[in-house]
This record gives sequence, C-alpha cells and structure tokens, in this order.
Amino acid sequence: MGDVDVDALLNRELSWLDFNSRVLAQAREQQVPLLERVKFVAICSANLDEFFQVRVSALKNQVDAGITAPGPDGRSPARVLLEVGDLVADLVAEQERIVIGDLLPAMRAEGIELVSPASLDDRGREEIAALFRDRLFPVLTPLAVDPAHPFPYISNLSLNLAVMVSDPEDGERRFARVKVPSLLPRLIALSDGVRFVPLEEVIAAQLGDLFPGMRIEEHWFFRVTRNTDFTVAEDEAEDLLEALEIELRRRRFGRAVRLEAQAGMPSEMLSMLLDELDLDQDDVTLHRTLIDLTALFQLAALERPALRDEPWRGTTPSRAQAIARGEKTWFEALRERDLFVHHPYESFGKTVESFVAAAADDPKVQSIKMTLYRMSDDSDIADSLARAAERGVQVAVLVELKARFDEQSNITWARKLERSGVHVMFGLVGLKTHSKCALVVRDDEDGLHRYAHIGTGNYNSRTARVYEDIGLFTADPEIGADLGELFNHLTGYSKEEKYRKIVVAPTQLRPRLHELIDNEIACGTAGEITAKANSIVDPDLIRALYRASAVGVRINLVVRGICCLRPGVPGLSENIRVRSVVGRYLEHSRILRFANGSGRGKPLYLIGSADLMERNLDRRVEVLVPVRDRGHRTRLDNVLEELQADDAAAWELGSDGQWVRRGDPSAVHPQTRIHRLNQRR
Repeated sequence: MGDVDVDALLNRELSWLDFNSRVLAQAREQQVPLLERVKFVAICSANLDEFFQVRVSALKNQVDAGITAPGPDGRSPARVLLEVGDLVADLVAEQERIVIGDLLPAMRAEGIELVSPASLDDRGREEIAALFRDRLFPVLTPLAVDPAHPFPYISNLSLNLAVMVSDPEDGERRFARVKVPSLLPRLIALSDGVRFVPLEEVIAAQLGDLFPGMRIEEHWFFRVTRNTDFTVAEDEAEDLLEALEIELRRRRFGRAVRLEAQAGMPSEMLSMLLDELDLDQDDVTLHRTLIDLTALFQLAALERPALRDEPWRGTTPSRAQAIARGEKTWFEALRERDLFVHHPYESFGKTVESFVAAAADDPKVQSIKMTLYRMSDDSDIADSLARAAERGVQVAVLVELKARFDEQSNITWARKLERSGVHVMFGLVGLKTHSKCALVVRDDEDGLHRYAHIGTGNYNSRTARVYEDIGLFTADPEIGADLGELFNHLTGYSKEEKYRKIVVAPTQLRPRLHELIDNEIACGTAGEITAKANSIVDPDLIRALYRASAVGVRINLVVRGICCLRPGVPGLSENIRVRSVVGRYLEHSRILRFANGSGRGKPLYLIGSADLMERNLDRRVEVLVPVRDRGHRTRLDNVLEELQADDAAAWELGSDGQWVRRGDPSAVHPQTRIHRLNQRR
C-alpha cells in the first residue's frame, strides 16, 4: 500500500486528551454513584498533572531545541502545543462546570459540603483557628519578595498563596508567598464530619497572624507544574541507583510548564508570576473552584456506601481454594493444568501473592526469579522474596528503577531486598524492563521443574484492586525454559535470544507481529485480528493493520487510552473498528487474537505486558505468552465479546477522529457483565 498519508494518523497527545475527556465523562453519568463521579473528576486532574509533567514538557523541550519537523501525524511540536492548550482549556472548563453545577450541589443534598471560613458559625471559626494555631502556624514560612529577598523557588505541584500586604504607616506594598504544607489533609473535616474547609482557605483566614502589623490587601491561590521528564545517562553512570537518586533530586528543579491560578487574580500579580516562572499566558489555566481537584479523592473515599459502587469482592479460583485448604500445593496443581486468573474479578492475594509466598516457604524450592516494575509500599511479594533469601533460596529480582513516578519506591525496595540477601539487578542499559514474569525452580521427586507466572499487570497489590489484568500460571517446560533463558539474558551477558513459546521485545515482538498480520492478510476476508491494549501508537504497525483492512481482514480493537489509528476510512481502514471502555476498573490487560495465527482456521491468543507503541516494541523488555488451554481461550473470548457488544456502554472512534458514545449508558456495564460471568463461574 506504500506510505500512509499523515491524515490517516491521529496525534498521540491529542488522543490522550480525548481519553481524559472519556474519563471525565464518567462524572456526568447520572447512573454512576455520586462519590464515584467525584472520583473520576479527581482522576482527570491527576492525569492532567502527569500529562503536563511529561508530555507537555517534552513538547516544550522540542520547541526550545528548534525542532520544527512534523511528527507522524503531520503536526510540528509547536502546533501540537497550541492544540493541546485549546483542548486543555475546554477540558478544565468542563471539569469545573461539572463540579460547580452538578457535583457540589448533589453532595450538599447528601450532607457533604465544601465550605469557606466566612460561612462558618462561631464554633466552626474557632475550630479552624485552633487548627491553625496548633498545627499550621509553627510550620508556615511566609516568604517576602523585595530587593533583599528574591522570588522564592516554587516546588512542583505545590499549592501556594500569593499575598499582597501593605505597611499601614507608609502604604508601601509587598508581595509574599505562603506555601500550603502537605502535612495535613487538603480538605479539613469539621467536627460534624460532613463539612470540609480547604486547607488553603484555613490559612487565608488567618493571614493576619503571619503578617502582624501589616494590612492584608488581597490573596490568591496558585500552583506550578514542572518538567519531570528527565533521562538518566546510564552509559555514563557507574552506579545506576546513585545516578537515579541524583536525577530525582534534579526533578525538583525542572522548568515550570504550567501555572494554575485562581480566577480573578489581578493581571499585575499574574504577570509577575509568569515573569518569575518564565512562562507565557498560554501556559496558564484559571480556576473558579479548587485548584488541584485531586483533593476530591478525599471525599470520594468517604464511608458512604449508598453513594459508592457496590463492592465487588474478588473471587478465588476453585483450584486456588483447594490449595488454601491444603488439599494440594501450588506446584501439584500446576503440574496438572495451567491456571488462568483475571484481576480484580479474581483475587490477586489468593493467587499471585499466594504463589510467591508458597515458593518462598517451600523447602524444595531452589530459586525464585522475578521482574518488578511498580511495587506497592506494603508489598507482601517483596516480603516473601526477602524471607526466601534469608533462608537460603537463590532469589534474583530485576527491579526497574526507571518506572516513572515510582522510582523512589522502587529504590527503597531494592535496598531492602539487597539487605535480605536478594540478588537485585537493574536491567539492561538503554532498556526498561516492563515484563511481568516470575519463575520458580523446585526440586521435585522426578527432578527439577520450573513453575511460572506471566501477566499483563504489575506485581502491585494496591493497583491490582483497581487495574483489570490477566495472568497465566504454568508448569509448561518450554515456557519455563524460555523464562530461564530470558532471566539469564537480563542478569548476565548472554546474547543468544531464541525462545520456544514466549515472544520477547525488543528483539522478537515487532517482527513476530508483522508475521502474524501478514498471515491474516494472506487469508483475505477469512482473516481476523482482535486486540485489546492500553495504547496503539506505532506508525509501522498501524500501516500493517491498514494493509490488512484493505484486503478484507476484519480488525476489532479495544483501546483504553491513546489510539493514533483512524478507523472506518474508505479504501484505507473500513474494516477496522475501535472501541474504548471506561468503568470502575482501569482496563489494563493486553490481549491479541489472530484467527489464523496457529494455521489456517486455528487461532492464536497472546497475553502480556506490551502495548502497540514504539517504546514497548523497541525500547523495553516485554514478554507475551500464548494461551493454549481451550477453557482459558473461552474466557478471553468472553472478555473481548463483552467489551465489544453492540449494546455495551462504550465509546467508538469515528473516521473523523472523534469518539462517540455508543450503547445505552443505563444498560448493564461491560465490566458488570464480566463480573457476573466470573461470579457464576
């Protein structure tokens, strides 16, 4: 088909903002419980914070470097920044409209209220005055700006008060900045437990105590976002751990990329902030309600069951129940048959954590090897690994230090594991290790056997409660041998990478995907490709999918976030359909199904850690594993079918690049259907 016209590719950053709009849309859905709607507003804000820290920062760096060459979609970095600015302004305006016009009144009707100090009675005012006196005043540091005091450094994502004071004797005006500390909750609950005062307003109400003898003329709230998109020069670092710690400290001083300010801030004050932060007017968002709506996570977590989703308790597979009852061991169960798990519908603790704990405590286990990408602060898995090492098991763990925003947690765990005797490695130079796999070697009665887990999600008990992911436990000798060779490659100096069943990036995955797509192309209208991913960005693979569509291959894509493929274009992609589902769980699993991948008429199913992005295919260590059990394939089919059902509440991407709501929002959500299927099972 030749090169694809740039109009056939959508922009990555703009597509991501479309995804965040789909997240925010959940806050408008009346059938979603009130506090869950509040949560989606908070998620939208958290997503925007990360977007500015990383993606907008990268675009600004490109513009500063004089890069004008268009990207795959034909847009230059400068043009993308302009379009991003327009979309963000619309998104923030819609977010505030929902909060002010809908959610705050709805919460008030349920007895949950955000209030200002001025609206409080004497008792309420005394409460916040006492809080200020006892907990805030000792730690607050007002910083004046004058010839003797330069403009203070404003740290990333910190909330601040811009205060204008004047001397009552000579009328001289001075600017001062007060940082809102993070030692207290952002929303202060009054004694009645249902009214909340923003912490910054508690401080604002007591500013006279911070500037005694001065006249408080005005105060305004603002927040700064800084660039956190730094790269560790691994090839120049003798110690990656030390280099990354230095880089984390540097991030505190990254360039400012966004200023969030309270609507109504005088132009003189706003201009001063922009000058000091080296920002332009285009970098400002003005807010009529709380700056940093991630504060609403606090309200979303209130114990009000009637205003939240009905809890879904993750089930335990029957075979895992038998293991828990002591009827058989994990190793006996896996020698009989593979085990498929689907989180959070099925318990992470009773499966993955249980498997690692069993390996840690089994006297016949000789070694445990794992990749760890994002770890929770209270990781039972890390505790199990440390326990195994302390009793003499050979434990080798590859901790990915460069997992963005989890670097410090991973550094902490790496050091704890090392102190326990675990062999800790930090991966390959130039590559992130993003794969999710564990390998246990046990001395069984008939010799050494390998037991493995390969999944789509991180070994993180906290995110496993809200991230939808799939995992496969297996005692398949070939998969075990493959993982053994993979770990040797990751921890040693081996260069040979020949695997029997698993597919590994960056060496194999891209050519293997092209091979599988070409195979479906050869089948013509009998070809079919189904993929579920977080993102589809890679232009090379998108072109391959367009070629497949052109010969009649049916292609169904379920994409949670970014999609740069434009479906439904006559002569290009009319056989491609793209769906997106947003719900109580974050759709995180990656599933690939090729109708003729194992031979004509014989499907191939793959699950694993890789999205269809250049970074996953070329710059990360990723692992996909085939799913061969008929029952497990049926479960994968059930998931894909429910997410793509015509009556499912979902979003569909049109040929114009716009996402359109499909299905009846009041109908049973696809995730609810999957939950019910799991309960019946």
